[in-house]
Amino acid sequence: MKNTKVTLVPLTADDREQFILDNQWAFKYGAMIEFGERDNHIDDYGEIISRATIEKSIDNPQNETYRIMLDGEKVGGVILSIDTETHHNHLDILFVMPEAHSKGIGYGAWQAIEALHPETAVWETCTPYFEKRNIHFYVNKCGFQIDQFWCAHFQPEYDMFENEKHDPNEGPDEMFRFIKVMK
Repeated sequence: MKNTKVTLVPLTADDREQFILDNQWAFKYGAMIEFGERDNHIDDYGEIISRATIEKSIDNPQNETYRIMLDGEKVGGVILSIDTETHHNHLDILFVMPEAHSKGIGYGAWQAIEALHPETAVWETCTPYFEKRNIHFYVNKCGFQIDQFWCAHFQPEYDMFENEKHDPNEGPDEMFRFIKVMK
């Protein structure tokens, strides 16, 4: 297992727009590899993850947003939702730029996240069912377990963000939810 040393640097206002674009490209790239240029996972604007979803996550005062840096270069990003009372934290978004895949950057970022929040009791995240790289990463590299599979036969009443009603028009309709119990 590669152990690449990356750093997490807080997102700056002047990097916000590029962070959003990079995030969208990283997610769209995975769908394009799996399904081709156009399919029903990509929304009317050509995105897997909407600008509104990313902005909502960045703007949430409970969240922390970081750039993943390797040797002074921006190679990805992460948004964490931290609950200081329950210590049940959520990895809202983690992305690595496609040109930086398979270099241990995601795992290095995950190690940095765990070190940043050692008080965490449970981590939770999710990923679309077609993101085989992500499923492998979370389960086989980072030690998460698949907790739920959201699909037509099982739709959670609430979304992963802020216990808001799930919008079936937002994002892929089939997702894996992962948890990692730390304590």
